[in-house]
Amino acid sequence: MELLVVFLAICLQIFLTYKKVSPFLSLLFVAILSGLFLGMEPMKIIASMEKGVGNTLGGLALIICLGAILGKILEISGAAERISVTLIRVFGQKNIQWAVLLTGFLIGLPLYYNAGFVILVPLVFSIARKAGLPLLYVAIPMAASLSTTHCFLPPHPSPVFLVRSFQADVGKTLVYGLMITIPVVIVAGPLLGGLMKRIKVNIQTFFLSEEKNTAKALPAAIPSFLIGLLPVILITVAVIAAGCMPDTILRKIILFAGDPTIALLLATSVAIWYFGIRNGKTMETVMKWLNEAIAGIAVILLIITAGGIFKQVLQDSGTDRYIASFSEKWQMPPLVFAWVITALLRVAIGSATVAGITAAGVVTPLVAAGGVSPELMVLAVGAGSVFGSHINDSGFWMFKEFFNLSLKQTFLSWTIMETTISITGLAGVLLLNLIIR
Repeated sequence: MELLVVFLAICLQIFLTYKKVSPFLSLLFVAILSGLFLGMEPMKIIASMEKGVGNTLGGLALIICLGAILGKILEISGAAERISVTLIRVFGQKNIQWAVLLTGFLIGLPLYYNAGFVILVPLVFSIARKAGLPLLYVAIPMAASLSTTHCFLPPHPSPVFLVRSFQADVGKTLVYGLMITIPVVIVAGPLLGGLMKRIKVNIQTFFLSEEKNTAKALPAAIPSFLIGLLPVILITVAVIAAGCMPDTILRKIILFAGDPTIALLLATSVAIWYFGIRNGKTMETVMKWLNEAIAGIAVILLIITAGGIFKQVLQDSGTDRYIASFSEKWQMPPLVFAWVITALLRVAIGSATVAGITAAGVVTPLVAAGGVSPELMVLAVGAGSVFGSHINDSGFWMFKEFFNLSLKQTFLSWTIMETTISITGLAGVLLLNLIIR
């Protein structure tokens, strides 16, 4: 019954989106109807909605807003164009996918997916416009590198939780994860992106000014790169300090500055000064940039929040526990079993992190019984956690709305990319399992 309700809810959401109903409203309707048909009391549905709003916005709102502001300032000042021009010149238009892939991979190592995504979106638009390339041809390598590092590599939340749950070795997990991540991101990035050249996407976005700036003097390359990557630098330093430095005041300051929200706030402040006030712009002008940036992502925030509500209703209704108990009856190799459970939870719930954490409770006994590498179990669950992303995943809506895609285009790009990462990741895990035995 639960699986049927989830399936019908997904079909209804697709139908309402096809009928041009705002995803924000349609997701709310679908979430309420799903809760009712899953047997939840009306007041519990309301409580789940409020909890879903808090859980979703609590981790995303400031990051998305500050990232959008930083991206807008980089675009208006010409810094994003300077970065794109430099990358195109160094790598050449023929190899620009690899430049974006490398940038996304380096940013994705220390940075949480949503923050890295918001930081890189303006760069993707700028490169696509400057080089005259199809948008998805450039966007897919970026998204693939961020998503792959998010699901496979510590210090991201789900891998860290899984390492602790399975009592795996962090160093081995990181080494095995890198061995899998590199080929997976190449397949799901440049190779898959090359197949999406034919998907026509409107390249207009609030990140790109409507004004013609052909004669605008661009800022220097070094400060453009440094300020654009300042959040990444701060977070990376914090990760190193957390593992190497003793508990001193300096360590606490570094860890505070390396929090994603604080790092973006500091970078935004530096950008306001360097690209705005320092260049003679008035505070009123700079604040206008800020307002434009926030206005541009307001609808995106609402849609992501509604997706979070849908996920919370499914979770509070016990759908995740039902799927986990249902999957325990299956007979298959432990690594494949773990991947299948996590993939089902991902499709039903939407959140990769929640799917991975929920699956851990089911497969931990398999690790404790021996016969399977705990490090590979971490990676198998990580691979399953990105399978089949669709309408109940906030990442799906972020990709759709930021890149101006239709629902069909998002399924043909984002969903296929995530599924490719998941399946090739599982193949890598099974291959490593044969090698390290």
